[in-house]
Formats: sequence, C-alpha cells, structure tokens
Amino acid sequence: MSATAPTNADVAVSGPGLGEPSAPAGGPGRRLSINLRQSGIYVAFALIVLLFSVLTDGALLQPQNISNIVVQNSYVLILAIGMILIIIAGHIDLSAGSVVAVTGAVAAVLMVEHDVPWPLALLITLVVGGLIGAWQGFWIAYFGIPAFIVTLAGMLLFRALTLTVLGNQGIGPFPDPVRTLANGFTEGYLGNVGLGPLGGADLFSLLVGIAAMAGIVLVQWRGRMARLGYQQTVEPLPLFVLKLALAGVVVMTVIVQLARFKNLPWVLILLAGLILAYSLLTSRAVFGRQIYAVGGNLQAATLSGVKVKSVIFWIFVNMGVLSALAGIIFAGRLNQAGPTAGNAFELDAIAAAFIGGAAVQGGVGKVVGAITGGLIMGVINNGMSLMGAPSERVMLVKGAVLLAAVAFDVWTKRRAGAAR
Repeated sequence: MSATAPTNADVAVSGPGLGEPSAPAGGPGRRLSINLRQSGIYVAFALIVLLFSVLTDGALLQPQNISNIVVQNSYVLILAIGMILIIIAGHIDLSAGSVVAVTGAVAAVLMVEHDVPWPLALLITLVVGGLIGAWQGFWIAYFGIPAFIVTLAGMLLFRALTLTVLGNQGIGPFPDPVRTLANGFTEGYLGNVGLGPLGGADLFSLLVGIAAMAGIVLVQWRGRMARLGYQQTVEPLPLFVLKLALAGVVVMTVIVQLARFKNLPWVLILLAGLILAYSLLTSRAVFGRQIYAVGGNLQAATLSGVKVKSVIFWIFVNMGVLSALAGIIFAGRLNQAGPTAGNAFELDAIAAAFIGGAAVQGGVGKVVGAITGGLIMGVINNGMSLMGAPSERVMLVKGAVLLAAVAFDVWTKRRAGAAR
C-alpha cells in the first residue's frame, strides 16, 4: 500500500459528469477537482475561524489572543503528532494524558528536589517517556494484547504513579529555561519594522515567516514536479497556485500578529520543527510508508515483508517520548507538576486526529491534518471562552464537531464505494 495513493474522495466540482475521476494532468479532459477528505478540513478550519472572528468582534484574531491559542494548545498539538501515527497504524492510546502527568512529575523531582541540571533532567525525562512507550509497545506488538486494553491499563497505572510521586501537592518552581521554552518568546534580534496602520513588528519574526513560506512553496512545487514526472494526476496549476496563495496569507497573517505582540513563542518553533520532521517521516521515509501499510492492510503488509511488530513497537515508543515532551511543556507552563496534570489530554489528541482526517479503520491521516484538527479544538475553546459560554456548551460543540468529522469520513467512503 502506498501512503501517497490518491483517495477515493476525489470528486469533480465543475465540468461534465459530476463525480467522475479527474483526467491525468495535461489531458484533454482535465478540469478543476477537489479532494474532500484532504481539503475539507482546511475549509472547515477557515470557516470556524471566520465564524468566531465575527462572533467575538475580531477579538479572536488579535495578536495576544493568537499567541494564547498557540501556547495554550501546544501540548495537545505535540500529543496529536504522536497520536496520528498510532491511529494511522490502526491502534489507539488512552494513556497519553497519564504519561504527561507522570513524566512532568519525574522532571519536577529531578530539577526541583534533586537539583539535577535542567538539560540532563529533560533528557532523563524523555528517556523515561520512551521506556513507558516501550513497555506498552511490548505488550501490544509482541504479546498481542489490544492497544485499547494495554493503554487503558496504562492510564490507571501511570496516574497512580503520579499520585504516588506527588501526593496531593504540586512540585515547583521550574528553572527559567524550562519556563521560557513553555511560555517564552524569541528576542527582537533585528529590531522592529513599521507596518503602517498595523504599527511596529519584529523584523526577525517576519523574516522567519517569509522563509517558512518559501520552504512550503519549494516543497510543494518539487512534489508537484515529481508527480508529473511519474505521469501522475495533479491538480490544475491555477488551483495549485491559489492553494499556495491562501496558505501564504494564513501563515503570514499569524506571523505578523505574533510579531506585533511578543515575537515568536519558543514552543511554536519547537512545534514547527516537529511538524516538519514528522511530515517528512510519513511522506518520504520507509518507516512512514510502513505505518500506512500496517494500518491500511495488515495482511498485505506482512506478506510484503514489513516487520509489523517492530513498527507497532516503535510508534508507541515515539508516543511515550512525545508525551514526555508534552509533560515538560505543560509543567513548565504552569511552573509546577501537579497530580491532575494531563486529565483528558489523550481525548483531545484523539479528537484532533479524527477531526484532522484520520480514518477510524486506520491507513489514512496526515500530521498537518492532526495539527489542523487540534487548532480547530483550540479555536473553539478560545472563541467560546471569549464569548463567555459555559463549559458544558463548549463540550457540546466540541462533541458535535468530532461526530461530524467522523460522519464525514464514513460518508466519503460510502460515496466512493457507491461510485464504483
């Protein structure tokens, strides 16, 4: 199974024969088409942002609020990166929130109570997270216990360990570098530049945004050229340019607003690095293709020589490491490790993956989609908070959005099956 194979949700939006497959690039029957599963989430995200911008009289897109959305949801986005890999492989992890709590507690004990230098303490904490993932991955991959059961047991075990380590009190404060990673911003290395009616903005942040956008354009263009070289179907050039232009507007709008506030959050730079690394892993690396193969058709992957048990084992090790990183970020943001840390974080990460386009059966999903799903949840939380909505109404909306996302996934599959 190929991770880049086109899905069956491709439908024509113009031209004769609505719903017919697109013609190859350059062919006479070529016409505008859109992939519902891949593009629908980004359209939905734009509409949700627009809706809450109107409902909050523009407060949602204010510089400080955009910064708050990034910082407040950073740990869930980190978890979503690991969770999407597990869901693509056809599994689930219910213990991520408890691992966030116990690794945050480990970091606090090392740095606060035993005065371990913070770089070494962070490294030990990440190793502990990896060992937790290896423990769960062993039972799932090599002993054959379903991931649902193993991680449900882990959720209880690691929460109990957190309470054992911390009791009913928090441990803090954390060293300044850890708090800076979670809450801090880059310095104004190059000073400010005037943006007319928008006022001043940090020049370094703006240059980073321009470089990031240039990188996105380069990667997308090279990918398009590679598909053309292999005689694969690509979207029309005007649509390709339009999508890049819209992405550029979104990226630069966010960067400009952050540059007007306190520059780039360090946690955003960390997230950008993780997104880039894991996107390359899933799209270019052999291991990434194997994850899709395992989730798409387990028997075919086995017969093709994929070491299925090893793949499953290592994605859970990866989830443990990312959970530990999220635990460090969360504890650093609060400036203490608490016994209730990480409550329901795994549910938010799972929801982000499914809202972002992951398939319930596995084999489908993208890192960028999971990040978008997590941002949708963050925008809903933030927007309704700005509107003064009670917590039960926020939960109601988030539940409805999750159900709609999964229903959309099922609908596209049924539609594709009927088209055959």
